[in-house]
Amino acid sequence: MKTILSAAFALFASSALAAGIVYEGGQGPGGGKHIVLVSGDEEYRSEEALPQLAKILARHHGFKCTVLFAIEDGRELPTAGGKTPNLVRTKVGEINPNISNIPGLEALDTADLMVIFTRFRDLPDEQMKHIVSYLEAGKPIVGIRTATHAFSIPAGKTYAKYSYNHSGNDYEQGFGRQILGETWINHHGRHGSQSTRGIIVKGQENNPILRGIKDGDIWGPTDVYGVRLPLPGDSQSLVLGQILTGMQPTDPPLEGAKNDPMMPIAWTKTYVGSAGNRGRVSCSTIGAANDLASEGTRRLLVNACYWAVGLEDKIPAKSDVSIVGDYQPSNFKNNGFKTGVKPDDLK
Repeated sequence: MKTILSAAFALFASSALAAGIVYEGGQGPGGGKHIVLVSGDEEYRSEEALPQLAKILARHHGFKCTVLFAIEDGRELPTAGGKTPNLVRTKVGEINPNISNIPGLEALDTADLMVIFTRFRDLPDEQMKHIVSYLEAGKPIVGIRTATHAFSIPAGKTYAKYSYNHSGNDYEQGFGRQILGETWINHHGRHGSQSTRGIIVKGQENNPILRGIKDGDIWGPTDVYGVRLPLPGDSQSLVLGQILTGMQPTDPPLEGAKNDPMMPIAWTKTYVGSAGNRGRVSCSTIGAANDLASEGTRRLLVNACYWAVGLEDKIPAKSDVSIVGDYQPSNFKNNGFKTGVKPDDLK
């Protein structure tokens, strides 16, 4: 009986953390690779999107996935972005996407890939240092939606240069511009009323990240973000965001200058860490929780993870991105998160 109980506890311990959740990889090309997925945004429900993405990567593709969350810690505001809006508060230990507290980031110290979907975080130095060490090592990154403005750190703080609006020439516009290729610019499509259809960039049809994806497969109710063209350095646009007149994937495209030219919504680039290592970066400005209802959007993100860790030759002709478990994503909305949820509830 003691042996059985010990084995049961070991299984539980491998699937749940106080700060996050671990999905052990099954069989697949990702076996032996560890992905850490970092959530924490007020609006686009990264706390719902990333657990589903992690389940798909673990169940269908073999990756071990650790998902981390913004956790209520009872601190007084200000929270994310140094602002004090009318934010919903929760009980200590519960997931609260409004809070700049993401425990468990030490998992990045041994991670093979960071998937980041945060917005305007001002994390404590003892947490932020793990992200910075990861970047300095030049390791691969997949950035989703608001990751272009992942951090908002006041001037004078230890890691202020990573802020989305950093003005210094040493690291202009922070993590977003320097690592992912762009920072926060604007809503290019009309927020909440003009959805996004993905159009493959001409000449990129055979890119491994786009394997099994064709025009129109990628769709989401979130709007196209503005970016400055051309994207910097060795950036390569993969998917353009066609602005639609409404919120259905069959709606016609918007006529006029907004779609001429269309903004890229997915691209790749590289960056160099302080140790001289060059890391792969895949960034997509689509990927909110309800965007993942689209099979093509899920496939884009799964394929990007393969590519980022150097497994592009292992990407299936049409990667399995079937939903794992029950997935009923919430619509994007400030303060629209499900209260009373702890990471342990998601195991």
